[in-house]
Amino acid sequence: MQDTAQTNPRLEFFRTLIGNDLSNSISPLGRWLNGTVRAIDYGHISVEFTIRENMTNPMGVLHGGSAAAMMDEVVGMMVFALGREYGYTSVNLNCDFLNAARLGEVLTANAKVIRAGRNIVHCECELVTTEGKIIAKCASNLIQTGIRLPG
Repeated sequence: MQDTAQTNPRLEFFRTLIGNDLSNSISPLGRWLNGTVRAIDYGHISVEFTIRENMTNPMGVLHGGSAAAMMDEVVGMMVFALGREYGYTSVNLNCDFLNAARLGEVLTANAKVIRAGRNIVHCECELVTTEGKIIAKCASNLIQTGIRLPG
């Protein structure tokens, strides 16, 4: 995908966050997840998360809802960083939970745009361990809303 950073202040803003946590995110869920941006380019983003107790189920394993929230949040950030005139919202999030992750583990959500149409953006995301084991993956379609976004 073409890098449109010269005309995309949102992408440039996210680039300034590389290495920083998201405790000041505009997204309340993003603040709660409190990931750390590791990389971003046009159509791709990587955000690292540490599994906290309040993200687990009673067995001490990452809750599927927490995993889905991580992936949905990261996909949303990436689509926002495309710099489009209007906001987008998820119309679906199809998740597969493939392996367990435990309290204290560090996971990275790697999201990418597969197809960016005029009204629908199709994305995929994988949640992986530091060793590269896939914990969960998703595919999501986001649709353009009528909400104009600032630059």
